[in-house]
Amino acid sequence: MAKDSDARESTLSPQTEIILNSIADGVFTVDPEWRITFFNRAAEKITGVSASEAIGRPCCEVFRASICQSTCALKSTLKTKKPVVNKPVVILRADGKETPISVSTALLQDESGRIIGGVETFRDLSLVETLRKEIDRQYRFQDIISKSPAMRELFSILPEVAQSESTVLIEGESGTGKELLSRAVHSLSPRADGPFVAVNCGALPDTLLETELFGHVAGAFTDAKRDRMGRFAIAEKGTLFLDEIGDISPALQVRLLRVLEERTYEPLGSSKTIKTNVRIVTASNKDVFRLVEEGSFRKDLYYRINVVKLKLPLLAQRKEDIPILAEHFIERLNKLRNKSVTGLSHETLAIFMRHDWPGNIRELENVIEYAFILCRDGLIQPKFLPEYLNTNACRLVDFAGLTLLDAERHAIREALDRNHWRRMATARELGIDKNTLRRKMNRLNIVPEKTVSEKDRN
Repeated sequence: MAKDSDARESTLSPQTEIILNSIADGVFTVDPEWRITFFNRAAEKITGVSASEAIGRPCCEVFRASICQSTCALKSTLKTKKPVVNKPVVILRADGKETPISVSTALLQDESGRIIGGVETFRDLSLVETLRKEIDRQYRFQDIISKSPAMRELFSILPEVAQSESTVLIEGESGTGKELLSRAVHSLSPRADGPFVAVNCGALPDTLLETELFGHVAGAFTDAKRDRMGRFAIAEKGTLFLDEIGDISPALQVRLLRVLEERTYEPLGSSKTIKTNVRIVTASNKDVFRLVEEGSFRKDLYYRINVVKLKLPLLAQRKEDIPILAEHFIERLNKLRNKSVTGLSHETLAIFMRHDWPGNIRELENVIEYAFILCRDGLIQPKFLPEYLNTNACRLVDFAGLTLLDAERHAIREALDRNHWRRMATARELGIDKNTLRRKMNRLNIVPEKTVSEKDRN
């Protein structure tokens, strides 16, 4: 192997060099002064730098990676004596192209155990990143991620809904992503260049909510020392998102109805009528029509806000989204906290697929954020999850009186029912491969219901 005049002698045997030159992963070694002493053929291919150019130079000059100056993986290993495994970084190739790689590091020791440098292996993630972006493109709509049929159907009509000026009512339980959906409506609308203003109507008492929405003039009440713009004024030529619309009082419902009908309002304490040019998007975690039937919500206002209704499903109804949502949250938290968590373990994913997620997507995000406190890198294991998830996972169905085969048949059929006989989602919940599930179904004579279509089962 050619070396320049400043090259350092390789500490590896010729046989070891032959082996390392035959593998697909990039490998290089450094001496205690961080100068490269060995650079295999895969490293040349991935970086665009020849071994003759690399050997003898500081590794940071060759790699120009995103972590070289701040959180160098090799430096961490030599300092802590602990290896780094699959840390995602970005390097700058010789041709100036940014390339994503994952790096793993270890100490380089001689026969007596003396540390003589470090070794780093790295893998080109360009293809993985390309596939990830393609999957992301297929399953992402604005900031919403989903591959469930119900959500995909929602995505298909959203551009037309957004382009209209119609008032929209979004219904869905807390944590299902109502504000994200409302932002998507705004971003796709002709008002996208205008402001998006959100107000949680359930978080404020009636008197404060009124001034929050319509503003007030100086002297309107004791502490009103100056004029204050309301959210309608701030959202002018944009979109006003009224979350938890079902919680507003009857008196405020009357004022809001007038705004929707006449497109005018008066700030608190003022007799001056102001015209407004705002699109209204509302949301509720309750069935607003039921509130109308109960008499707590005005029927005329309901029909004003319910020109277009969008219904968000529970996370329990779209469990096929759990893996991609988890991956999304892990990727974001890795960037925020400078960690290298690679994903969910097989056991953790099985726990996630069995859980009902009463807190929906927000609960999933919080669980992963909790796991990040305990998990530094690698896979998120069950031991890193909140206690209640592990407790729920340990609860067993009472199979008293059943044979082992009957018990297995019962468990698989129940999982299939929960997942609407979608085999991929069922396999994830059970923590087994799809082909394994198919073999078990054949062996146990588990036959799909006739009402379940072949498309849904796959």
